[in-house]
Amino acid sequence: MQAFDVVVIGAGAAGMMCAAQAGQGGLRVALLDHSPKLGEKIRISGGGRCNFTNVRVTEDNFVGENPRFARHALAQYTPQHFIDLVKRHGIAFHEKHKGQLFCDHKSDDIINMLAQECNAGRVHWCRPHSVNHVAHNGQRFQLDTTAGPMQARSLVVATGGLPVPAIGATDFGLRLAKQFGHALVDHRPALVPLTFNAEQWAPFSALAGVALPVRSRGSEASAPWFDEDLLFTHRGLSGPAVLQASSYWQSGHPITLNLSGQPGGCEAYQQQLLAAAQGSRAQADNWLAQQLPHWPKRLLSTWQAMHLPEPLATRKVAELGKKQIAPLARGIAQWQVLPSGTEGYKKAEVMRGGVSTADLQPKTMESRKVPGLYFIGEVVDVTGWLGGYNFQWAWASGYAAAHAIRRAMA
Repeated sequence: MQAFDVVVIGAGAAGMMCAAQAGQGGLRVALLDHSPKLGEKIRISGGGRCNFTNVRVTEDNFVGENPRFARHALAQYTPQHFIDLVKRHGIAFHEKHKGQLFCDHKSDDIINMLAQECNAGRVHWCRPHSVNHVAHNGQRFQLDTTAGPMQARSLVVATGGLPVPAIGATDFGLRLAKQFGHALVDHRPALVPLTFNAEQWAPFSALAGVALPVRSRGSEASAPWFDEDLLFTHRGLSGPAVLQASSYWQSGHPITLNLSGQPGGCEAYQQQLLAAAQGSRAQADNWLAQQLPHWPKRLLSTWQAMHLPEPLATRKVAELGKKQIAPLARGIAQWQVLPSGTEGYKKAEVMRGGVSTADLQPKTMESRKVPGLYFIGEVVDVTGWLGGYNFQWAWASGYAAAHAIRRAMA
C-alpha cells in the first residue's frame, strides 16, 4: 500500500493548485485523476484562452445557500496572488473587459504552469486512474484505486461539477460527500443558455444569431442586474446576459430583460417614450426605430409586428396615447420571458449546488463531520459569476485547504 500525507482526487484547477501548495510545503502528495487529458476544462475555458481570474472579486460575485462562505478563502488567496504566479511563469495575458483576465496565447499556458508547480512540490502523479472505494478508520483514509491501494492522513476532493460530461465530468465527489454524511444542495446547470417552448418561441426562432446589449435579471429575490450582451438562438436565449441570469433562475419563473439601452427602470423609460412622442409627427414605426438605434433590424421588425401592428404602425406617433405607449415601453424595458428549461450540463459552464457549506469550515475547507477530509472547487455549493470568478474560487479554495493541511501536519 502506497502511503501519502495527502491524496487529492481531481487534477483540475482546484486540485492542481492544492496539490502544488501542499507538496511545496514538504508534504508527500498524490494527485489522482481518471482522465487521460490533464486540465481539460481549463483548456476549453474562455474560448481556449482561459479567463483565469478577475481583478475585482468579492463574495458578492458568488451564489449559493451561503455566498458569504467564500470570503475567507478569497481573502487568503486573492486575484493578485494568482496574477503574480502567472507573471513568474512568464505567461502573457490581457484584460478583456470588466476585470476579466485572459491568456494572450492558449489555456495550455495555465495548465503547464500548474503542472510545473506540482512538479516543484514533487507531487506523485497518478493518472489516468480512478477510485473504486474510500474508507476512513478514524486515523487515515484508505483508497482502493486502479493504481492500487493508497492511504493518507488527509483526503482532498476536487472532482468538479457535472458540466461538460463529454470531457469526463461525473458525480463522484457528490457521492463521496454523501457517503461520509454531508448534506448536498440540489445541483443544476448554471451559466447556461435557456430554452423555451417551441410554440412560444416560434416568433423569435428566425432571430438566431441576433445580439444586442441588455440588462438581465434572474427570478430569485437576491438576483442582481447584469449589463451584458444577449444572443438569440433557435431554441431560446444565450449570451453573457442570459448565462449570468441563469444562475439565479428558478424553474417556473420568468427572467427579466431590459432591452431599452437605458439605465433606468421601466417607469422611467415609459415617461421617456411618452415625452418623446408628444408633438411628434413621425410615423409610429419609424419613430420606434429612432428610439432604439442599437437594435438590429431583424429584431426591430419582429418586435414591431408583435407589439405595434397595423394600423398603429402607420399612425402619427403623437396620436398614440399612454394606452398604447405604456405597454410598448414595458415590453422593451421589462420584457419578462418564461424559460421552459436549459441546454443542460452539456452546455453549462458550471454547476450550482453541491456539498453544503454548512458542513465545511470556511477558513480551511475541512469537513465538520470527518477530520482530514476537504472539499474544494466546484463540487462545493459556491458558484461564481461569468468572468473568471469560478477559477478564482478554485485557486483560493485549493490554497486554503493545502495550507490548512500543512499547518495541521507541521
